[in-house]
Amino acid sequence: MRHKAILVFSLLPLLFVADKIYACSLHLEQIKLPPGFTIAVYTDKVPNARGMTLGKNGTVFVGSMSKGDVYAVVDSDGDQRADKVFTIASGLQMPVGVAYRNGSLYVSAVDRILRFDEIEQRLANPPKPVVVTDRFPHETHHGWKFIAFGPDGKLYVPVGAPCNICEPDPHRYALISRMNPDGSGYEIVARGVRNSVGFDWDPKSHDLWFTDNGRDLLGDDQPPDELNHAPKSGMNFGYPYCHGGTIPDPEYGSKRPCGEFTPPVVNLGPHVASLGMRFYTGKMFPPEYQNQIFIAEHGSWNRSKKIGYRITWVSRDEAGHFRYSVFAEGWLQGQEAWGRPVDVLVMPDGALLVSDDLAGVIYRISYKKQ
Repeated sequence: MRHKAILVFSLLPLLFVADKIYACSLHLEQIKLPPGFTIAVYTDKVPNARGMTLGKNGTVFVGSMSKGDVYAVVDSDGDQRADKVFTIASGLQMPVGVAYRNGSLYVSAVDRILRFDEIEQRLANPPKPVVVTDRFPHETHHGWKFIAFGPDGKLYVPVGAPCNICEPDPHRYALISRMNPDGSGYEIVARGVRNSVGFDWDPKSHDLWFTDNGRDLLGDDQPPDELNHAPKSGMNFGYPYCHGGTIPDPEYGSKRPCGEFTPPVVNLGPHVASLGMRFYTGKMFPPEYQNQIFIAEHGSWNRSKKIGYRITWVSRDEAGHFRYSVFAEGWLQGQEAWGRPVDVLVMPDGALLVSDDLAGVIYRISYKKQ
């Protein structure tokens, strides 16, 4: 039996969107998880929660998009529920991405990367940010950026296409880049990436893996979102010419064939809006989850029948075969959603945090052997 409903829990957080206040009921009893897993609220005081990263002292830093705020979430008493939430910055432009390195918090703000130094010592009195770089495009269409430091110590920054489908400057858009922590040494790692809002590195090989959102307006069932693998720099993943490895774009596909590009490792659901992804490196979950991939699927916005609004996982066996399946679902009830997962984060104790920008909540998923 794969799923069972667990944990009756209902809260009423406030959502702050476009200067309006909305109420959204949490119905955690509707979330279905595999046996032994439990979901609970870690904090409900992070409006429009998006990307997450972990500080050295256990602080969970959280970005947002429509709010323009960056939060620091602290569980000071160790009861596995946050008791303090600090606002690190306000009024930034789509500060979706957060990354932590050597005591400093890095924040993406469309065309800029900002840095807040000695941040965990100054949560109640955050410093003014240092501009690391302002070299990125200013367009807001796919301009929000998930960011993370790789095993090489470099900061990885994606730049989405400034459109649904177009043929943008390949040196500026539809790519994943990296640079040194001080903003120097900029280089492009991957091209043909329409809009990646989540990536991580294989804990064994240190290869880069990333999700990518497929284009819109080709119907309900195509193209798929993608899970891609970039074991070396310089690979091209097809946008705008090819989608899902085999689907020529009706406008641009005649210019370059699909065979020129690196296909996805796994085709995800069409229009599920696959965002944050992490390899599971904790010890709490059963062995079959070790070093496998969790993906937050934000959910479709222009499909006639909604899909996504869930956490999926991609497992790989010793023969190299992949399996894409649902891990947690229930935020979508019929055609109405009360939550939208955005990012996932593995905690030191092995629990999995999930951010939800619609409900303004971070959940904690834990496991106890039955």
